[in-house]
Amino acid sequence: MSVWDGLVGQEPAITELQRAVVDPQAMTHAWLFTGPPGSGRSNLARAFAAALQCAQGGCGSCHACTTALRGTHPDVTVVATEGVNILIDAVRPLVELAQRSPSEGRWRVILVEDADRLVERTSNLLLKALEEPAPRTVWLLCAPSPQDVLVTLRSRSRAVALRVPPVEAVVDLLVRRDGIDPQVAEVAARAAQSHVGIARRLARDPEARRRRADVLGIAARIRGVGDAVLAAGDLVATAQADAKAATEERDAAERAALLRTLGAEGAATIPPALRTQVRQLEEDQKRRATRAQRDVLDRAMLDLLSLYRDVLVVQLGADVSLVNLDHAETVRELAASSSPEQTLRRMDAIGQARTRLKGNVAPLLAVEAMAIALRPQG
Repeated sequence: MSVWDGLVGQEPAITELQRAVVDPQAMTHAWLFTGPPGSGRSNLARAFAAALQCAQGGCGSCHACTTALRGTHPDVTVVATEGVNILIDAVRPLVELAQRSPSEGRWRVILVEDADRLVERTSNLLLKALEEPAPRTVWLLCAPSPQDVLVTLRSRSRAVALRVPPVEAVVDLLVRRDGIDPQVAEVAARAAQSHVGIARRLARDPEARRRRADVLGIAARIRGVGDAVLAAGDLVATAQADAKAATEERDAAERAALLRTLGAEGAATIPPALRTQVRQLEEDQKRRATRAQRDVLDRAMLDLLSLYRDVLVVQLGADVSLVNLDHAETVRELAASSSPEQTLRRMDAIGQARTRLKGNVAPLLAVEAMAIALRPQG
């Protein structure tokens, strides 16, 4: 099984990268992988990193491939942020590292996930490394779209655009690789809008399906401003709880490990000399929790958008399959009780809420404004 086999629906991009692995004329020092969430841009970048290190171009089973895919290869550095932005302190060491020759591999590969989270000052620092590349160093940047990356960075990178994989390809992967029932796999793949990771979670986790159903139920339960405010509060509270559950255990383990390293494990109070390091860890954890909460809310909004997309499909009589096959009755009820113009306004309100969240508006305020816009209009 090669490094490319787990990638779904990206044949043109894979062909381009395979050619670059074997043909020096097709290779370049910086690549920009773009595509919507779920298209697999990070997975494709990792596969490319493995193929560059592999003597056979990505066999998938040798030491170079397995360590590159796991992130333990000494010449493959992966930068991924769990905060809102990639900080400049995380990029400075990369610029220095990029000038070094590979220690044991064929290339020194630096993979920056979420390159759209590079602020301008950080991007400018990275730009210097891209302008003066070392002979055996290659940069792999990942972002949702080219416009999300500073123009000076994308002008110095070769773009590889990924597409949303077909639902049928995701269903086939779930059935073949995970042994999921074909009917369950199809419902999950459509609900995830071909996002492989989300489709797997929905197909394998009944609790994930229940949480998604609760989010979609908001559309039918909002009848007035009071309902909207309550629904917004519930949604934000759920996002906070999910974010806390995802980070709390890890936060405690990191704090305990730091105190043990500093020789302060079990101390009743933190010695003054160590407080700066502990405070820095707490700030990093707070940024991670903030991003986790925003990601949960953004996913909920995308689910709501998919529901109103289905409503619009029914209202316009379009010959297109529904995303939410298991919520067809709710879709028909919403379609019958509103007009296409109202549906479009509701979709606009959800899009605006997503934009506000990215602009650091307080989550509750952004979600309340959205929920109020979803109520029935006379």
